[in-house]
Amino acid sequence: MKIFSFLFLAFFISLSFSCKNVNPPKPQIFRKAVTELPLERIRLPEGFSIDVYAENITNARSMSLSPDGTLFVSTRDKGVVYALRDTNNDYHADVVHTIAKGLKMPNGVAFRNGSLYVAEVSRILRYDNIEANLTNPPAPVVVYDKFPTDTHHGWKYIAFGPDGKLYVPVGAPCNICEREEEIYASITRMNPDGTGLEIVQRGVRNTVGFTWHPETKEMWFTDNNRDWMGDDKPACEVNHAPRDSMHFGFPYCHQGDMPDPEFGAKRPCSDFTPPAQKLGAHTAPLGIEFYTAKQFPKAYRNQIFVAEHGSWNRSKKIGYRVMMLTLEGNKVLSYEPFADGWLDEGKDDVWGRPVDIELLPDGSMLVSDDYADAIYRIVYTGK
Repeated sequence: MKIFSFLFLAFFISLSFSCKNVNPPKPQIFRKAVTELPLERIRLPEGFSIDVYAENITNARSMSLSPDGTLFVSTRDKGVVYALRDTNNDYHADVVHTIAKGLKMPNGVAFRNGSLYVAEVSRILRYDNIEANLTNPPAPVVVYDKFPTDTHHGWKYIAFGPDGKLYVPVGAPCNICEREEEIYASITRMNPDGTGLEIVQRGVRNTVGFTWHPETKEMWFTDNNRDWMGDDKPACEVNHAPRDSMHFGFPYCHQGDMPDPEFGAKRPCSDFTPPAQKLGAHTAPLGIEFYTAKQFPKAYRNQIFVAEHGSWNRSKKIGYRVMMLTLEGNKVLSYEPFADGWLDEGKDDVWGRPVDIELLPDGSMLVSDDYADAIYRIVYTGK
């Protein structure tokens, strides 16, 4: 009996091993590791280099850096907000905390007085004393919850202005349309506690990045223009708003001089503020930042950098780069690539999509990438 039991057990073990490859489990498919991405393809001006600041940050979008060095990173599709720490000061994030999960397109993050503000589609949340609670984040306070619920252009970039107020855009809920509700296609602002909401700028189809000139304190912002008018029109925009209550044309006029085929007859382009700079059509400009540090050469200071996320509906791709706009006063003198190479133009193939720009205290530049799930650091080391 013992011999029979032993033989049966041996047969069962043998069968188990022999059946391992009969129906193997399906392999898990992972995105190529960031460290394997071809950073050598990135073209930069002489004296600059690029490295990975953080990897495996799934769907990394907008960034906000606290005075104590915590980098808060939003997502749009994943519904998560991260907090990154570089604990050994080697310019590589080595600790990643998840601050929130299950949010609705939490694209916007902003930090003020120890609190993290997060923008969902229809509301603004606030996480108080967040840096003392990165491992156990508090329940958020709802600051404001009356924005439209449309998800078409419903994700929001947010930032605090020089006036201490929180600026929040409300995109057009369409490719092209005219809506009675004045809140659409606008930039709004509110007090930090959510009171006093007002519309600041109008005619803005979909801005996913704005900032203020470090000296004049005037607003500059990107805008994504309409689709389905062809590969090369209309141009996306960088706009300058030196005062409140301006109108930038949507849905009647695009790029300052192109009437919309459906709504353009209602109002002439002369009624509106033209862009400070026309960008490539469908380049999808998102993050915008003035370079205010001193690491880069003097020629870069107080100039504008724009992250172009890249086209999704153009027959030949365009964008996928960081551009530099050189200013003289409020006039743009040039619009040229600063960092490109995420797009292989010969193969029309893409391996990364820049989203947002943030400066570290040492003057180096961070660039988020929601396609490669990475955050890069660009540094100047030349003479």
